[in-house]
Amino acid sequence: MSTRETPPGATDCHCHIFGPAAKFPYAEPRSYTPEDETLEDYLALLDRLELDRGVIVQPSAYDRDNACTLDALRRAPDRLRGVAVVGSEATPDTLRAMHRDGIRALRANEYRRDGAAAYHGGVRLTEIEPFFPLMAELGWHLQLWIDARHLPELEPRLATVPVPIVVDHMGRMHHSHGTSDPGFQALLRGVGEGRYMAKLSGTYRLGATKPDYLEAKPFHDALVAANPDALVWGTDWPHPRPDGGRPDAARLLRVFLDWTTDPALRRKILTDTPARLYDFPAV
Repeated sequence: MSTRETPPGATDCHCHIFGPAAKFPYAEPRSYTPEDETLEDYLALLDRLELDRGVIVQPSAYDRDNACTLDALRRAPDRLRGVAVVGSEATPDTLRAMHRDGIRALRANEYRRDGAAAYHGGVRLTEIEPFFPLMAELGWHLQLWIDARHLPELEPRLATVPVPIVVDHMGRMHHSHGTSDPGFQALLRGVGEGRYMAKLSGTYRLGATKPDYLEAKPFHDALVAANPDALVWGTDWPHPRPDGGRPDAARLLRVFLDWTTDPALRRKILTDTPARLYDFPAV
């Protein structure tokens, strides 16, 4: 009898691939230099966690050079999809070629500290806006990296985006601001109304502490209550620049399973919604 707790088609919707650096050199300047964490390492992790699929998100350390991400997608097309970073240098043909390789979204970096970019690399929403019509044609979505406290000021522009909007890491604001923070409330309203989706990822990026990350649970629970059909989950492996030390991906999955005990809800978040969002075959 199987003891597997994850449903068939379970998907890690947020990871990064790094290196080998000799083949895929990092951008200059960059905010951090990761160790090599290769496709082979990631596929082995998926197998250990009993996850069938994964989504590679282009990391800021590579800026707009998507070569490493695209290489991984081409080598494991049945298991992987991707989120790219492109700006004004790209053309419609660039995006169509990326679609053939498994890209299903573009990522906008609106994550700010004191009004300035918190990380080198990435593109802002303004550079992606010209691609919205083609993204809609391709069935892509916009992945938004933002501190939820800044979401209200961006909402008038987001209201014109013609593709789904997926917010990283539950809004990635420190848990001390609480779920009543106006920015998180804006995220909740948007999720509840179907205007936004959210990733139940990066619990440690909210400043929550090991091993149970309980400070993040109110945010998780509020999003689930708002709209369980608008959520996906991810490891954020290999946890670049983690706050409070590198977490264990198996522990992060355990926490999610402990917080999400209903089998139907697990399947919705881990399998069914990711399949629709990232264009995986239905299971």
